Amino acid sequence: MPLTSASIKQNALELGFQSVGIVAAGALDSEAKHLGEWLARGLHASMSWMENHVDKRGDVHQLMPNARSIIVTTSNYFTPHEHLDTGGKISRYAWGDDYHDVVREKLLALLAWMREQDASVNSKICVDTVPFMDKAWAVRAGLGWLGKHSNLITKDVGSWVFIGSLIVDVELEYDSEIVEDHCGTCTACLDACPTNAIVAPYVVDSAKCISHATIELRDEELPKAVADNIDGWLYGCDICQDVCPWNRFESPTIEDRFEPRNGETTLDPDIVINMSHEKYVGRFRGSAIKRAKLSGLQRNAKYVVK
Repeated sequence: MPLTSASIKQNALELGFQSVGIVAAGALDSEAKHLGEWLARGLHASMSWMENHVDKRGDVHQLMPNARSIIVTTSNYFTPHEHLDTGGKISRYAWGDDYHDVVREKLLALLAWMREQDASVNSKICVDTVPFMDKAWAVRAGLGWLGKHSNLITKDVGSWVFIGSLIVDVELEYDSEIVEDHCGTCTACLDACPTNAIVAPYVVDSAKCISHATIELRDEELPKAVADNIDGWLYGCDICQDVCPWNRFESPTIEDRFEPRNGETTLDPDIVINMSHEKYVGRFRGSAIKRAKLSGLQRNAKYVVK
């Protein structure tokens, strides 16, 4: 049976994806220019890896020469839980199992189904681990728009979504409708950021961002602006998304693996500070929290208890 965009979308939704869009593979000229300007200003802070493979980020054919189509998906990860009043707060995206693993597994299942229809299909899977501009392609695929906090916002469930894509070497029918920017004059995310990390609409200075500092930064100390405004954030920060008016449309995910592990939305900072490497490995195996490494979590925890 020949592959069609309609059948691919139907199968993807049956696998539990929130939404699907399909577009022709190609270059992201304006988006790549914006990325280059952002990098030139040093707004990526300690994330030096973002300077690598800029050509591949800007043109999918540099990543996969025989690419013809890009299947872009979103996965809703919202669960109706709150942070506890005590303990170090964990960013909502890291409450459950590592999204890289969960989304990749679903994309592999979608690809397996596609190969049942056409065994010649070749593909590259992208879940935030290859030089691929996930958010830009989601916008081009008509799944949402880029909010002023730089996260993808969807009209159906807001911004609590993960993006995963399949680059494939087959021609398909393409979506052409782009969702217009619905942020309007709202500046809720800019106003709420305690470190003023959103230095202009759609522009984040990573050096000021609590999420960057508590997840990516490998320094022994947190920047003063972050330390003074840590407000209990042990891993990541959700403030800009928590205040977004579009998240009034949030709805519970159907994916059980995004539920908080052990029912935890916070961690006891004292336990983290005294955690052995062995316990760390066991506790955070298969969790996105391992990105910060034990040393990073322990550093963050010391600021949380100050």
